[in-house]
Amino acid sequence: MHPFSYVKVSDVAGALAAGRRGGRYIAGGTTLVDLMREGVERPSTLVDISALPLREVSATARGGLRIGALVRMAEAAAHPKVRATFPVISQALELSASAQLRNMATVGGNLMQRTRCTYFRDVTAACNKREPGSGCAALGGFNRTHAILGASDHCVATHPSDVAVAFAALEASVHLHGPDGQRSVALADFLLPPDGTPQREQAVRPGELVTAVEIPALPRPLGSGYLKVADRQSYQFALISAAVALHVRGGVIREAKVAAGGVGTVPWKLPAVERRLIGERPSEALWAEAAERAADGARPLKHNTFKIELLKRTVERQLRIVGTAP
Repeated sequence: MHPFSYVKVSDVAGALAAGRRGGRYIAGGTTLVDLMREGVERPSTLVDISALPLREVSATARGGLRIGALVRMAEAAAHPKVRATFPVISQALELSASAQLRNMATVGGNLMQRTRCTYFRDVTAACNKREPGSGCAALGGFNRTHAILGASDHCVATHPSDVAVAFAALEASVHLHGPDGQRSVALADFLLPPDGTPQREQAVRPGELVTAVEIPALPRPLGSGYLKVADRQSYQFALISAAVALHVRGGVIREAKVAAGGVGTVPWKLPAVERRLIGERPSEALWAEAAERAADGARPLKHNTFKIELLKRTVERQLRIVGTAP
């Protein structure tokens, strides 16, 4: 590990001042510290923001939900408002990492984590995320766990977050505070596909701090849930996951929010699936027909062609679970 300085701040103004000078924000440290140990990240200054007042979970004036960036993953998963309003978030969090990590890791940090691609974390391998212009070893390497959606010739790494898939399905937004003031960015615009700049993963300006995630109000009743398929039941990143939220009224699906994880370079919204569902009556045939559209535009690699069929089956199963729940 390379030498670095450390400063702990007690308010947002102090954090922004340190961030403006090039400091890197750290709270739980469950990702950044690992990357520093492996030589992938070499920040000169760490700014400890764990004492900032960003730990509240609250209902918004319009009936949505706001989760502070420093709320621990375990706290968010267990919070009554989260569990009652959006079970898909609680389930995604509870299927993330280990219990020990969830007790340390924060919601904001989870969104800011970098890919778990083994080539990214191996400093001897070519990786455009780590060293722009060096190439992508995964393209010709063992790419079983890599992306089939949203990839480019520069990068095929998947986004590792579970809860970000739930946030994507629910069309959440990310609140930021920076030197130029406060702003809100749709999650779909906050997490960036690689295109030609894979080293830029979030739409964060220099010195900006993530302060909260906000989920908009959705019609009630709303059924939702998260399903994850991994190589083992214990702590593991998703091969495929599906987040589904359905509003059914009068026997007809009025709203459908669906996203997938483990298959995209970012959490992948599935608008073709949503369009097939809206206005229809729930049925076994409908779940199957809608799920067939889940892999639209997929570009599999040598070792992950199986993800196309597994994605369809996972989405179909989760539609059935949510759509037939009492």
